[in-house]
Amino acid sequence: MDIVICGCGEVGGHAAEVLAQQGHNITVIDQKALRLRKIEDTLDVRTLTGNCADASVLIEAGASRADLLLAATSSDEVNLLSATIAKGVGVEKSIARVHHRAYFDQRGIDYMHHLGIDQVICPEYSAALEIARTLRNPGALAIENFAQGRIEMQEFPVDPASKAVGKSLIDLALPSGSRLAAITRSGQAFIPKATTIIEPEDTIILVGNSQVFQDTRKIFRSRKELSRKKIVIMGGVSMAVWLCRNLLDRNFSVRLFESDRARAEELAQKLDWVTVIQADPTEIPVFEEEHLADADSFVSMVDDDEHNILGCALAKSRGIPEVIAVVQRSNYIHLFEHVGINRAFSPRQTAVKEILNVIDTSPLKWMASLAEGIIDVYRVLVSETSEVVGSPLKDVPLAPNWVVVALQREDKVRVPSAMDVLESGDTVLVVGKHGMEKGLKKIFSGS
Repeated sequence: MDIVICGCGEVGGHAAEVLAQQGHNITVIDQKALRLRKIEDTLDVRTLTGNCADASVLIEAGASRADLLLAATSSDEVNLLSATIAKGVGVEKSIARVHHRAYFDQRGIDYMHHLGIDQVICPEYSAALEIARTLRNPGALAIENFAQGRIEMQEFPVDPASKAVGKSLIDLALPSGSRLAAITRSGQAFIPKATTIIEPEDTIILVGNSQVFQDTRKIFRSRKELSRKKIVIMGGVSMAVWLCRNLLDRNFSVRLFESDRARAEELAQKLDWVTVIQADPTEIPVFEEEHLADADSFVSMVDDDEHNILGCALAKSRGIPEVIAVVQRSNYIHLFEHVGINRAFSPRQTAVKEILNVIDTSPLKWMASLAEGIIDVYRVLVSETSEVVGSPLKDVPLAPNWVVVALQREDKVRVPSAMDVLESGDTVLVVGKHGMEKGLKKIFSGS
């Protein structure tokens, strides 16, 4: 593909590196010639110094004949403008990276559709969602999400003390919009039936839309896990605000530490359910006075990676069981692993993952491997030549160990019922035993 990238910062530079390694033809635009010289020394890409929001610069960069333009400068407004101008000069797809919630959450206006942009991504928001899922789901062996987070999938062990043990799926009556996709029992994975009884040692793969997923998960977990968790967040960045908003329920007691007084006061007004403290928790007296060792989880997300390492190392050494860090430079991830950090999240890696999903137009794509490699997850496009077009899911000739767990039609996605009828252009998420690619192609692609 011919791809134009506007901006050569953390996200733009990393995207250029990954996409160039995949063999795409990359042109990078930036107003700072020094940045471009650095990337020219390490990557096989074309560079152009100029204003990304200038149509003549975009045309010179090849946007009029490009397959994709990624606008990833440090300015949200420049990114939105560049992406919409690129569509005007003829680029096939445009993606704008934004930082601010106002451009992303569509509460006031849907900027993406209003400006004619194909995709708006906010890596910080996506990373905050991933961290929130980690905090909400202790014990999860794997956490996946699809359709921009609207469908969640998790693999986790059934708690022997949960109310699900000893009951069949039909008796459990899982909430609408959720499905138990697979069970691993004694090393064997299988697709359960309505009459399948849940056993204490089962490990399950649960799928559901984001509105009902947590309520469904509680059925398989114990009361102890559902008790109130004490969360400490270091750093009052925008990502911390999004994380706090995603933890807004009675199961979390959140303390947010911010060193800057003005920012701390602003956050205290904005997040009235959070205890905001103007202090640095990496200072030993602060750590001890606030009894932070009693916390269940510590999340370090200041803009300085070295400070994050210090905060995480201190939290781990003082006995906090779950320590999570945000990493701006992904080459630092190995340092977090050495000091015992449980999870590290990189917004720029999240951004590139979203970009790759947008540009991947293949009709069949492997998405994840679960149950120690026994179960695979595939995203499949229903072709107009497929014989299953017009058929309800109950009549689709899937093998016994396959199941459709999600259905996306245009911009709407749901966990389907057996009576949902497939249409050409639908995208389905299929879970099943490893090695099902050939069969899926035959059923859904007609080839």
